Amino acid sequence: MYIVVEGEDPGYDIFVNGRALARNEDALEKLAHRLGVRPILDFFSADENSMALLLEEGAGDPEWAKTLPPPQWFAAEDGLITVCTLIDFLRDHPLALGNETQEVLKETEEFERVLRKTAQRHLRWQLAVSWR
Repeated sequence: MYIVVEGEDPGYDIFVNGRALARNEDALEKLAHRLGVRPILDFFSADENSMALLLEEGAGDPEWAKTLPPPQWFAAEDGLITVCTLIDFLRDHPLALGNETQEVLKETEEFERVLRKTAQRHLRWQLAVSWR
């Protein structure tokens, strides 16, 4: 999982490592619902080029990809609500995801850093996924 910011070049580093987040997506989705926030995967969106890359990587069904809505962009503040809520919970419950908790916390903090910069610049974002 990684962040895409709308536009050519936002002027700051948007790299995040979302491997642990991806590995724990089911547990994080349940946790987000329990905490009353949108799951991170709710911010997923992809354009035709992104979907073509995913299909080349062997992820997804070409027929399903044809039914996707147009790409969506989200307010950084909306993403911050989710990631900050997850960060607070994971800091208070360091064993919530077993031995993955600290790695998920670190990656969620990376998401927070990028989303704060995105919000400061009044830009929008979306979550992208790679199956590599």
